[in-house]
Amino acid sequence: MRNNKDGGLRIIFLLSVLLFCISHVRSEGADDELEPKQNYLVDPPSENTPDEKLSSETEEELTDRILEEILEKNSEIVEETSVFKDVQPVSENNENVEEPPILEDDETVSKDNENVAEPPVVKNEIPIVGREKKLLSDIVKNARQTVQDVVDEAFDPKRAPKENYNGVEGSYKEVDEVPAPPVEEKEVPGSEEVEEAEEILGLRQTGVRQETLDGVVHKPNYRKAYALLQTASSKGNNKAKVLLGFAHLTGDHEPYVSHNTSLAFEMFEKAAKSGLPSAQRALAIMHSSGIQADSSQSKALLYYTFAALGGDSIAQMALAFRYWSGISVAQSCESALKYYRLVADNVARKVGSAGSQVVLRIRLMEEEESPQNSPILDEDLVQYYQFLADKGDLQAQLGLGQLYLQGGRGIERNIKLAQNYFSAAAKSGNTNAYGYMGKISMQLKEYDVALKYYKLATKDPMGQWGMGTLYYNGWGVDQDYSQALSYFTLASQQGHTEAELQLGLMHLSGIGVKKDHGIALKHFNVASKSGHVLAFYNLGMMHAMGIGVMRNCQTSAELLKNVAERGTWGNELMDAHALYHKGYVDSALIKYLILAEQGYEVAQANVAFILDKDDTDFIRNLKSRYKRAFINWKRAAAQGFGGARLKLGDYYYYGQGTEPNPVEAAEQYQIASDVDHNPQAMFNLGYMHELGIGRTQDMHLAKRYYDMAASASVDAHVPTMLANAKLMTKLHIEWLIQFYQEFTFTMLYDSILVWYTSWAVYFTENVEGLTQFFVQLDESATEDWDIYLMSVLAIVLGLVMALRGHNVRAAQLRAQQNVPQQPPNQ
Repeated sequence: MRNNKDGGLRIIFLLSVLLFCISHVRSEGADDELEPKQNYLVDPPSENTPDEKLSSETEEELTDRILEEILEKNSEIVEETSVFKDVQPVSENNENVEEPPILEDDETVSKDNENVAEPPVVKNEIPIVGREKKLLSDIVKNARQTVQDVVDEAFDPKRAPKENYNGVEGSYKEVDEVPAPPVEEKEVPGSEEVEEAEEILGLRQTGVRQETLDGVVHKPNYRKAYALLQTASSKGNNKAKVLLGFAHLTGDHEPYVSHNTSLAFEMFEKAAKSGLPSAQRALAIMHSSGIQADSSQSKALLYYTFAALGGDSIAQMALAFRYWSGISVAQSCESALKYYRLVADNVARKVGSAGSQVVLRIRLMEEEESPQNSPILDEDLVQYYQFLADKGDLQAQLGLGQLYLQGGRGIERNIKLAQNYFSAAAKSGNTNAYGYMGKISMQLKEYDVALKYYKLATKDPMGQWGMGTLYYNGWGVDQDYSQALSYFTLASQQGHTEAELQLGLMHLSGIGVKKDHGIALKHFNVASKSGHVLAFYNLGMMHAMGIGVMRNCQTSAELLKNVAERGTWGNELMDAHALYHKGYVDSALIKYLILAEQGYEVAQANVAFILDKDDTDFIRNLKSRYKRAFINWKRAAAQGFGGARLKLGDYYYYGQGTEPNPVEAAEQYQIASDVDHNPQAMFNLGYMHELGIGRTQDMHLAKRYYDMAASASVDAHVPTMLANAKLMTKLHIEWLIQFYQEFTFTMLYDSILVWYTSWAVYFTENVEGLTQFFVQLDESATEDWDIYLMSVLAIVLGLVMALRGHNVRAAQLRAQQNVPQQPPNQ
């Protein structure tokens, strides 16, 4: 039986463990400060250094060693308070003595067992319950992680002072960093197969397409790629397991890989045991969305954290969104900003002069409501422009060249085709075409060719920006910052976005000009209006670090979130859209679910839309489907999508995925009406005011909202007209009912009497005025009777002439119809 002394022993024991771990960590830190810093560039640490010996020690060994030291230091305290101090040592013959059962804190022992003798225990040894030992092991792990975090933070180059930030390509200035000792990497079985398969699959995942000289785009050989991954997976390669697992999860490559979520979950679990971040992120997705596993936000958060600490950008993005929105964690702008900065750094480093590929964000709900407004170019329209370009139309050539150079709107990026169209436009002497030809040559690192084209386009903003870029970097010419500044200024005056960005970078870093953060901020703001990803990145970093502007975590996190969503993983939005229209709704839903976890508002809205329409068999339970749709509508609405706010009001009104709440429904409709001017929300508010549902009954307010809906949309005219007619009919019926209920013959007699009396009084008071009016009328009629008569006769004559003319025309028409037609001449 556990008594108070035993409980006191437990508390003393745990406090001793905590104090020892803290002193142990501090002593190690103090020793490190006293020791001179080692230069690993000259003398790498030897094999017998104490640090390496400590790091090679396992948690279990370290736990046992700490336990022994604690027992030695606290033996006196233990002997005074322990219930085992009078127990005799155990002889060698008692090795098989059965230990007493371990009792939980809430368990008790009956009074009959109070006198049962305790089993003998070895002298000076305290039996450690499994729970305490596990707690101690966790403390050791946390202490070891704390030390590692301190070391990582001390040598993190990204924590350099803000003066070292230069903004160029989203990086920092070089800072002195102690490199880690070289580690010999062991070759993982199946690595060659995985690399070859990644090269094939990378055609789709990174948005890059291999092209021949004639501009033909090659389709990836998925059969070969997944055969290689199967081979590597059979060799125990965990990366191959993850790639195969995602293929089984989404099912977008059938029949090469089957759509099997259970097999995907099994592969992810096996790969995650090795600590692979992508596998941990995959398990987080499945636990969060409830795919093949019970929905558990706590497990999802755990796996996302492990994967993010392992450097997985997608996991960092998902974790940042959770902190940003407060999903299963306390809402924290600073924590969200920390992770968004990591992802934004990665995205900004990969954005070159070509810029990021345009990713269309198509909401399925809006596309269904107005398919004619789809941003994807119709194939017939593209062929029409190609026909015009082949005929020599200059605008068609320039438009198609830009379209193939940047990609987007359903068109894949194709440098070769873009070069062909710009070359055709350049033959007519168009300076803009020369500028784009120079840009393509610069991307291909043919700087001499680029310089030739840019010199022909020095009056065009594209050519001016190109000349500035060549002088800025010293490509094909001598590096000259003053010349670069001059050309960038000329291009920016004509509205060139890239030139605005470069001017901002020069003023931010003080290259070629005097450092001025205010001017840099202005240029970045102008460039961000055109959607340039590096402009958003630099603005976000300036707001995050308080450079040239007051530090603002909220603004910085929003800007860097925008940058993070421009990563190559954003191409999955178009893949999911294509799968949906091809009929692979389940595969599209899973892809949208993965993107929704990353914080894409469009993906969240599309997940809710698919679940709301019941287009998928992936989630068959109606209640569960509506609940998941409700969660995604809510997340999309929180990010500013007005259509999601309207659907959220519908879900609250009808109780789909949540309890019915008319008051909350009216609140959502009110927000959609005030912020997004949604006519449907206005109409719904009018209906709720008319019936008194969720709002006070007010017929005048109801009519006001009906009229607002009619003015907000042409399509709402007929519904609002009918609603207003119903409202007025209802008002008149209510008045008649009220009048009938209050009607009496006495009231009718009184009303008639009042009416007769009022008219009698009126005529009595105005009899003199009426007499004078008739006298004046008689006098004027007597004096001007001839004018009145002529007017009447003129009117009668006009009517007669009009009727006669009509009869004449009718007779002529009948005569023409009766004339027989002459046969044609032979």
